[in-house]
Amino acid sequence: MNKFRLTRWLISLPPTLFLLIFFAVPSLIMIVTSFRFPGEYGGLAPLTAPETTAAEGDSGLYGMTLEAYHFFFSDILYAEIFLKSFVVATTSTLICLIMAYPVAMLIAQSAKKYRNLMILLVVLPFASNFLIRIYAWMIILGPESAFSHFINSVLQAFGFEPVMMLFSPFAVLVGTVYVHLPFMILPLYTNLEKHDPVLLDAAQDLGANRWQRFWLVTWPQSLPGVFSGSALVFIPVLGMFAIPDILGGTGDILIGNLIKDQFLGTRDWPFGSTLSIMLMLAVLCVTGLFTLLARPRVPR
Repeated sequence: MNKFRLTRWLISLPPTLFLLIFFAVPSLIMIVTSFRFPGEYGGLAPLTAPETTAAEGDSGLYGMTLEAYHFFFSDILYAEIFLKSFVVATTSTLICLIMAYPVAMLIAQSAKKYRNLMILLVVLPFASNFLIRIYAWMIILGPESAFSHFINSVLQAFGFEPVMMLFSPFAVLVGTVYVHLPFMILPLYTNLEKHDPVLLDAAQDLGANRWQRFWLVTWPQSLPGVFSGSALVFIPVLGMFAIPDILGGTGDILIGNLIKDQFLGTRDWPFGSTLSIMLMLAVLCVTGLFTLLARPRVPR
């Protein structure tokens, strides 16, 4: 019994320490920071007033406060930015799902000798730097690129005005879908390649056509992969700031950009921590929802 307990502690202690050091402690620091006053020149004000300042009776700028939370909930602008971030994350997730499902099904239904090569092609973009790939899209979507000239020529042929694709919501969607598409393909493939083809044969014997076999057999079985892939796409996009910074315009500020600006631009650390906590709560709610939806349902 003692040996079993020792083994259990040796197995569980490293991940527990990892979560405490790299998640619990930083989260606690962030929570405490959100209740602090901002410093006069950025950062944080001291918790206790210096003796000279305390003698002057100016102790109201020290200690803990709810000012950052009051500021967040008193301005609808931040709710709008949160909503916009959710819309971008949801749209990116849906586009990734629509594009990834056929690719994952193709890989799962291919001969085994070709699967490894196809999986390699899916993950091959990770071999290059993230920023290099995003800057490449700046060249592709730039106003002088061949792609932009082609799209604008087609629009002008139909009587529409030319459009600026770079520094627009369209460019942000292209970047987020491009970066996160493999995270949708891989969970879907892992799920689809485990499906038993006998179930499809049985449905065909019962008179189901191709679409009926997909919607009644393949799609319900693939829902755990759909929810897992959706979580891997939705959650990172929700807090992303690099792609909107590089490919988006001045009107494409998402919650990740706002948090970055609070810490690195205005240096209002308490308000930046408040925004981070709100984002973390939103991510936890979304994660719980995806976990609940991805849970296998036992038939009664």
